[in-house]
Amino acid sequence: MTIASNTGVPDFARFAIGFDDRDRARVHELIDGVFDSGRWSEGELVQRFEGAWEQWNQIPALAASSWAGGAVAALEFAGVRGETVLCPSNTFMATPLAALHAGARVEFVDCNREDLCMSFNDFEAQAERHKPRAAMLVHIGGHIAFDSEKIAAYCAEHGIFLLEDCAHAHGASWNGARPGSFGDAGVYSLYATKTITTGEGGVLVSSRPEVLQHARSFRNYGKPDYSIPGLNFRMNEFTAALGLVGIERLEEIVAWKNEVAREHLDPIHQGRVELPEGMISGLYKYIVFDWLERSTGRVYDEPCHRIMGHDVELPNTDWVAQNHSCVPLYYRPGTH
Repeated sequence: MTIASNTGVPDFARFAIGFDDRDRARVHELIDGVFDSGRWSEGELVQRFEGAWEQWNQIPALAASSWAGGAVAALEFAGVRGETVLCPSNTFMATPLAALHAGARVEFVDCNREDLCMSFNDFEAQAERHKPRAAMLVHIGGHIAFDSEKIAAYCAEHGIFLLEDCAHAHGASWNGARPGSFGDAGVYSLYATKTITTGEGGVLVSSRPEVLQHARSFRNYGKPDYSIPGLNFRMNEFTAALGLVGIERLEEIVAWKNEVAREHLDPIHQGRVELPEGMISGLYKYIVFDWLERSTGRVYDEPCHRIMGHDVELPNTDWVAQNHSCVPLYYRPGTH
């Protein structure tokens, strides 16, 4: 691997879109095929992309134009309008905003210090207090939330719809289980900074056919009978071309990032997130419990409950916001 460029900064520490230049010709070929077909939306490439994502995720997938489109579709299916949705405060504002736009009230839950993800103990307490219709479990930084199984079991027992926010979780697994397979549905982001990206876009996954049937109609104005009040959250064919190539590279990208992390980052960052046995992180973020000047930002530096002015005590969330950093780690193929 090339450790440093002529700037003195390691190659893996310089920002890069998660795209392999070796795939340029293939992307161009796929896009030329779209031009030749004359069908720029609702065509073959979206279906092929969904099939490839399903093959990796091991549950059915539905493409959308954004993370928000998939999330709101799932929450609308869950019937959260006028009901309460539990949400971790240590997340991007997109998570609670999706619930608000689906007509829900949002109540926040504390996180664990170990994984930055939602705490089962506080989740159970807030669920007993607020009797939520749904909950949003966020997988932070590329790994799966450590309390996923316990939270999913509680939700199944109490009839709570569990939506996993998988925006960071491309390539993660836990003893073979993929993100989005613990609860009722999961939704990924394909934004420009993500492990694989289409610039903008999202993917909804679910083992429940009725969730995907609802979302398929929701993303297309409620067609065919308009019984579902959806809007336009369709993915176009050009976007799907990038997604198809990206998902086929995912395992390689994750393996590359994990090798760099083990060889070059772990030896100098002892105070880092430690994964449980059997878990693989996609390493969207390499999280350490230090305050570093050279950081790719925090996940997150301002908790959502403070942004939204909620009067609630979430001590772990506040601690995490002030006591972690993200060490730069970007996929740069060809540097081995």
